Formats: sequence, structure tokens, C-alpha cells
Amino acid sequence: MKRRRTTLLAVAALVAAALVTVPAGPAGADEVEQVRNGTFDTSSAPWWTSSNVTAALSEGQLCADVPGGTTNRWDAAVGQNDITLVKGETYRFAFTASGAPQGHVLRAVVGLSVSPYDTYFEASPAVSVSGDQYTYTFTSPVDTAQGQVAFQLGGSTDPWHFCMDDVSLLGGVPPEVYEPDTGPRVRVNQVAYLPAGPKNATLVTESTEPLSWQLENADGRAVARGRTVPRGTDASSGQNVQSIDFGAYRGRGEGFTLVADGETSRPFDIGAGAYESLRVDALKYYYTQRSGIAIADSLRPGYARPAGHVDVAPNRGDGRVPCQPGLCDYTLDVTGGWYDAGDHGKYVINGGIATWELLSTYERAVLARTGSPGRLRDGTLDIPESGNKVPDILDEARWELEFLLKMQVPAGEPLAGMAHSKIHDEQWTGLPLLPSQDPQKRELHRPTTQATLNLAATAAQAARLYRPYDRAFAVEALKAARTAWSAALAHPETYPSEADGTGGGAYYDADARDEFYWAAAELYLTTGDKEFADHVLGSPLHTADVFGDLGFDWSRTAVPARIDLATVPSRLPGRDKVRRSVTKAADAYLATLDAHPYGMPYAPDGNKYDWGSSSQVLNNAVVIATAYDITGRNRYRDGAVQSMDYILGRNALNQSYVTGYGEVAALNQHSRWYAHELDPNLPNPPRGTLAGGPNSSIQDPYAQEKLKGCVGQFCYIDDIQSWSTNETAVNWNAALAWMASFVADQG
Repeated sequence: MKRRRTTLLAVAALVAAALVTVPAGPAGADEVEQVRNGTFDTSSAPWWTSSNVTAALSEGQLCADVPGGTTNRWDAAVGQNDITLVKGETYRFAFTASGAPQGHVLRAVVGLSVSPYDTYFEASPAVSVSGDQYTYTFTSPVDTAQGQVAFQLGGSTDPWHFCMDDVSLLGGVPPEVYEPDTGPRVRVNQVAYLPAGPKNATLVTESTEPLSWQLENADGRAVARGRTVPRGTDASSGQNVQSIDFGAYRGRGEGFTLVADGETSRPFDIGAGAYESLRVDALKYYYTQRSGIAIADSLRPGYARPAGHVDVAPNRGDGRVPCQPGLCDYTLDVTGGWYDAGDHGKYVINGGIATWELLSTYERAVLARTGSPGRLRDGTLDIPESGNKVPDILDEARWELEFLLKMQVPAGEPLAGMAHSKIHDEQWTGLPLLPSQDPQKRELHRPTTQATLNLAATAAQAARLYRPYDRAFAVEALKAARTAWSAALAHPETYPSEADGTGGGAYYDADARDEFYWAAAELYLTTGDKEFADHVLGSPLHTADVFGDLGFDWSRTAVPARIDLATVPSRLPGRDKVRRSVTKAADAYLATLDAHPYGMPYAPDGNKYDWGSSSQVLNNAVVIATAYDITGRNRYRDGAVQSMDYILGRNALNQSYVTGYGEVAALNQHSRWYAHELDPNLPNPPRGTLAGGPNSSIQDPYAQEKLKGCVGQFCYIDDIQSWSTNETAVNWNAALAWMASFVADQG
């Protein structure tokens, strides 16, 4: 599980000139108003304003003159403190608001008035654009008497005039029932099926008898017909479903639809072109995740932004970052790298698995019988390094690799050769917030065995892949990998802390055996040294079933070791057994896929979907695809290809989890700078961005409000506030890039 916590508002206090403080009345089971004087009939008390806002009563409203030239929403605000909230109680938050000139975006927040300034609900209407009355409901995740209602008004270049009235926070109201719009009951891959590949769909229906279906081309002409296969109740969605197999049709084209039970599916293509585009877009995602470099509009139109964390105010910068208090007495230059997810943190553990999977995408293209390294050549990604005669995917991965190398503890210091686990802000920051506008102090966190071995594994892998292009960098990477390996052997149980989750994700992991196995495997494959072969062969994981139902991710790294030992040429004794272990795991995933009415190789116990379940589906598909590369058997190829259907729309919600792909696709992933949902001046995530997907634990307040009691696939909502179901992350997109590249090669 990806153990993260992302606070939507954690800014230096909206401490304001409180006018009057009036004790709040207790909330109860009956409807109880928590806001005092929300009608402004005779007074503005107990409302406060930030020091740069001038407010006064005007015709029964509270009106404020908001200065221009502010950067963040919270730089100018009006609010009320001492709001009582009751955990589990539903509140109706309502107000009227107007602005002149119209169109300024208001952020209305219900949250905590003291550190860490958590947000429990927020909305960001464009004032006076679609009316002046606003009403929302939410459920409080906490008990507190230190709540706050705040209207954040900053972030505008020009001054403007804001008025509000009839502010209400009514407790004890009935919760709203969230019903997702799932569209037509015929669920298909909304992007594309391969002409010579599997073509399956799922029909949601009350019928238990086989039904007729037909495939129609863009002109509405039927080009194939057949009968559905009843599958009963799908446990992952609670729906009665039937399957449709139209794989016998081998035509090509755009705008096909499936018709069954009186329903017409969303359109899709039959062809490989979409996967060629997706391969590129999934990799292009990383350029706009870069730290320490300005993003050029000429390379990513609409995504230009200043360089983040380069010691330019208000950034504290990553050029001389100290440790958390008491950890060390040095600073490191840790500029560069990728922002991990929707926050401004950079993590060696998650960065490691993401880097491995990008490098693996390239290595597979070089080694596999259907690989196409030319499709990943120099110039394919439109990045600043394009044109340097190095494959762009290696240039992009190097941006992260060089950051990983910077995270190593210098020689002569305690724990020399270990890797700091992460670097991020001292406290959580709010949304939206461009990296260049992050004002928080940055800190290095403790070195850990797991981070050190991530560095060893990826640097060793890099050493063999960059050798043809930059021998000096390959030598540097291998030296760092050897140093990290020795340091990890000297400190084998220095683990991340589960409590280290303030300002960034904890990435807690209490077992480093898999990281040792992975690092030894990569070092052996690059060097052939007996020391590393002995460790691989002596590891209890080498003969264990390391795959399991959930496959691999940042905390389960034995599978990357097994995949590379099976596919990268070597003289490892017993390599045939290694290869058979991969095909055995692929057989298990294929059995899951065949049994699943939605055709995916993922069926967690009790339908408890994991954080980042989209990437779990894809990583299990990577194992199946690797079995195809090993054996050449078409059933593995078809299973891996079919796994993409779920990601691209053949699911209970009838939506694609990849931005820009499919008629209905994820659009509002949780991010501080892809934050169009909160600020119309910012973009949505770029094409090819994977959403985390259903997460049964629904840890964030927004998902807890909307998805309470959800089943399996329905534990997802496409909203920027749902960080537990809808975040973006570098490791998740790496899984998408690997699989998109594989499927494109099969076309």
C-alpha cells in the first residue's frame, strides 16, 4: 500500500485580526448552525480579515477590497474561527458571494484554524460567473472546537471587490447520496483494440440468459454479431454481468461501438496507433514532473512553469538542504529529480522503482523478440536533451538518476554511502501551489536501508544501459551502486519510520530482504561478480513465490529482480528455473484474468482494492507480458494486452483512468500544479497521466464523504481533493509506460 497523507491546506496561519470571539454552541443530532452572524445585519463580528484586506458592511453584506499582486489564495482572506465540528456528522456549507470584476476564483474552506491547518472541505467557484448562491455538503472527519470557515481571496494580479452574505454551516443535515454516472451498460476499452488481438467487453444487465450483440462501424453498419456469455454477479462491483468476445473480427478503423441489451457502448478504435501515442505520452509525463528546471511552453504547450526549488524566493530551494534536526550537520545539493506525485516531495524509494521500470521499458525494447528500441530513440519525447544521440527515455530517466546519486551520504560522514530516504517540505502545503511558489523549509530525512538498496539497484541497472552512450556516467553509477551495497550490508536494518509522514509520504517498509535481493540481482547482471551471484542464489527469496496476488510495487521489489534475472542474459546457475517461476506467476495472473468478468489480472482478497490499484493491475500485466517475451506463447501476449482494457474503460465505472484517452477519462488527479479544478489558470494533468484508481481504504475526507460503503471498483472519484483514490505518481506512470510500450510493439 502506498502510505501517504496529503493535506489540502497547510499554510502559515490565516491568523487574522479577529474582531470578536464568541463561544460556539455544541453541535448535536438536530440541525445546528455553527456560524455566528452569517447574515451581517448589524455587525461584522466575529469575522476577521487578513491584514491586507479592508472589509466593511454594505447593504447587509460583508464586502472586502482585495489587493492585487498576491501569489497564493491564502495571501488574502476573510474568516471565522472557533467553529465546532463533530466527527461523522454531515454539514451543509452555504453562502452567497459576488465579485467585481466577475470571474475571480474564490476558495471557500472549512478546516482547522491551528497547525497543521488541515482542510476538511473546500470549493473553488468562479464568483459571479454562474450565479451567486453556493451550497455544498460534507462529513467532518474529526471532532474539534478549533474549526474555521475561511474565504481565501488572494492570487490575483489585479485588485478586486468581494461581497458575501448568508454564510451558514448547518450541522446534522442528512448526507447526500453520491451516484456516479456510469453511462451505457456496455463497458469497452474506450481507446483501442489490436486488430490481431483479444477483443472483450462486459455487459451490465439484469438478464441471466445469453443476449444478442453486434459490432457496428462508424457508419452504424453491423460488421459482426454474436451472443453474450452470462457471468453472474461480479464481486468486485456487485453487478450482474455478461461477457462479450468479438475477437474474431480483424478489421481496422475508428468509431466502432458495441450494441447489446438495448445499449450502445462508448466508441473505440481497432488499430495500434493509439498505443504508439500512449507510449510517448506516458513517458512525456515525466518532463512536467521535473524539479529544478523551467518547463518550456515550446515543449509542452500549456504546461510552462518556472523552475521549482532552485533557491529563488519564495523557495528555500534544494541547493543546500539540511537534515531534519539532529540527523546530520551537513547540507546536500539535491536539485533535480522528479516530484514524486501531487506534492513537492522527492523520494528515493518510490523514485527507485519508477526509474527501474522506465529503464526496464527500454531494456525490454532492446532484448525482447517484439521489442522496438527505435520507437524510444533520440527525439521521441521532445525534451531539452532531444538531439544528443541518446534515447530520450534514457535522458529522462537520467534526470532522476542524477538526483538519486545526490542523495547518498558523503564519504567521511556517519552512515557514509547510505542514501537519504527523501527530501520534502517541513510541513504539508496546500493546493494549488506551483513548485516555484513553495515557501516551506526543505529537509533531508534519515538514510534507510531500503533507500540505499533502491539506489544500488537502479544505479547498477543504469551502468549497463548507459555504457554505450556515456561511459563516464556508467562508471560513476556503478561506483555509487557498489558503495551503496557495502553501506547497506553494514546497516541492514535501518528502516523507514511509519511516523515520518509530516510534509511528505512515509513510505514505511519493515522488511529489506526484497531490496537486498533486487540490488544483488542488478549488480550481478551488470558485473557478473561472484559476490552478487552468491547473494542472489543464497537469498531465501530466490526460490520463493515472490509474486502474490498484488504483484510488485515500491515496497515489494523482489519481482523486478526476478524479471531481470529471467530476461537479461547472464550465466546465473539455474536460470531456467528463474524463467519458469515467471511463467508460473503469469499462469496464476491469467487464471485471475479469465475468471474476472472485467478481464483483469487483479482480484484482491475481499475486494479490498489497494492504494494505486491501477498500477497493480498494470504491474501484474508486466509479469504476463514478460512470460510472453520468455516463451513466445500467444496466450501470455493476449492476456497482457487484454489487461489494458480495464485501465482504458472496461470497468465498473465505465471510464478510462488515463487522462486524454477515452471518451470519459480521469481529468482531475490530485496535484498542486495540475490543478485546473481549483484554479482555471492552471492545467489539468497532461495526456497520458494515470490515476491511482479504486482504493477501498478511502483515506481522504472527500472520498470518505462520497464513497462511504463503496464496493471494490466503485471506491474511486475523479476529484482533485481525493488524494487516496485519484493521485498521480511517478511509479504508477512507469507501469503505464511499460505496458503501453509492450502493447504498441504487438501492433
